[in-house]
Amino acid sequence: MNAPTKTPKADPKTFHVKSFGCQMNVYDGERMAELMTAQGMTAAADADSADLVVLNTCHIREKATEKVYSDIGRLRKGARLKDRAAPMIAVAGCVAQAEGEEIVHRAKVDVVVGPQAYHNLPDLVREAAARGSALDTDMPAIAKFGALPARRKTGPSAFLTVQEGCDKFCTYCVVPYTRGAEVSRPFAAIVDEAKALVDAGAREITLLGQNVNAWDDEAGTGLHGLIAALDRIKGLARIRYTTSHPNDMREGLIRAHAEVEKLMPFLHLPVQAGNDRVLKAMNRSHDRDSYLRLLDRVRAARPDIALSGDFIVGFPGETDAEFEDTLSLVDAVGYAQCFSFKYSPRPGTPAADMAGQVPADVMDERLQRLQSALNRDQAAFNAATLGRTCSVLIERQGKLPGQMLGKSPWLQSVHLMTDARIGDLVEVEIVRADPNSLAGVERVKAAA
Repeated sequence: MNAPTKTPKADPKTFHVKSFGCQMNVYDGERMAELMTAQGMTAAADADSADLVVLNTCHIREKATEKVYSDIGRLRKGARLKDRAAPMIAVAGCVAQAEGEEIVHRAKVDVVVGPQAYHNLPDLVREAAARGSALDTDMPAIAKFGALPARRKTGPSAFLTVQEGCDKFCTYCVVPYTRGAEVSRPFAAIVDEAKALVDAGAREITLLGQNVNAWDDEAGTGLHGLIAALDRIKGLARIRYTTSHPNDMREGLIRAHAEVEKLMPFLHLPVQAGNDRVLKAMNRSHDRDSYLRLLDRVRAARPDIALSGDFIVGFPGETDAEFEDTLSLVDAVGYAQCFSFKYSPRPGTPAADMAGQVPADVMDERLQRLQSALNRDQAAFNAATLGRTCSVLIERQGKLPGQMLGKSPWLQSVHLMTDARIGDLVEVEIVRADPNSLAGVERVKAAA
């Protein structure tokens, strides 16, 4: 669908992609950058020096749309202050899908492209340069992946989208409307991309999906079978996956945590609330007891696993007693990491029209209490790592000379003094545990 025309612009020579939100948006941002590079464009150091700025948006957080318009205004103001032409602006991602042509009319941007259509971005940029604007919010399942260029040089840790969309229709969530129905990429295409990432320098791959553990194919391979195939890729040292849904946590995937050495001992499994009535109102397909029993099975398979999750406080109708159930669930689990959010109504979702919207000051107080409990447990998990020796994947340089930063198997940030290079795996003894990071000392020479 084409938007109304406006004044054409010159074809852009440089670009900058700014991604917001989840890891899938990071992956999409990387792929859009590869698209632009394949067209002969050059990546700019920042948005203020680019001819084309792609705002790759997320619609999960509160006021996401307003933040997009604020960014657009800042980019244009910055160009005026520098006495340079305003950049061509493309709005991509979930806000683009939700707002569509309204963004063109309200903000006069050049390109609007949804998350299932960004493989058409080069054509849309050319159309906008000629006509003044272009829009594409079609949702053709996974057609985009076949149109994307080959993976280019990457860092030691890389994202790989294997599944998109969601059929769960949680009452607070916009994903089914902005990303579409659940769809899995073909097995062979995923394996080929994984091999290309390893050839390009990746030592660790994180498989991504809105419900990544729903991935499957006609052969019934399941995510555990896909992980087993990636385990055979020479040069790949680590495998992770996120985000999972409790309803799709199959026995084979649980067993994989015990059987596949490359699969890291970390599981992000959102529960959202600890009270059954609230979970039902959210249209979650699990209850408190089934979730806890599932975690027991995972821990039985991999006793050292680090657990992570998501929580929403102040869902419509949530009482003080129901919130206390969430706190008691946190106490029962002992999460290594977690994300917590205040409920914010997303337009078009059933929860936005529910009675009993919780006052902002009540949500603030609950979030502070919840985050305090989660911080306590993260600090305790980190402290339990003290004195342990583990493998750390070096990802980047630290702030101090000779300091490098990497990730433990449990996704903790670790800093150490070493002559190891980015991409090396280093055996490290943890000598200090802070609430948000660890310090280590190298015990075995880095393995290339």
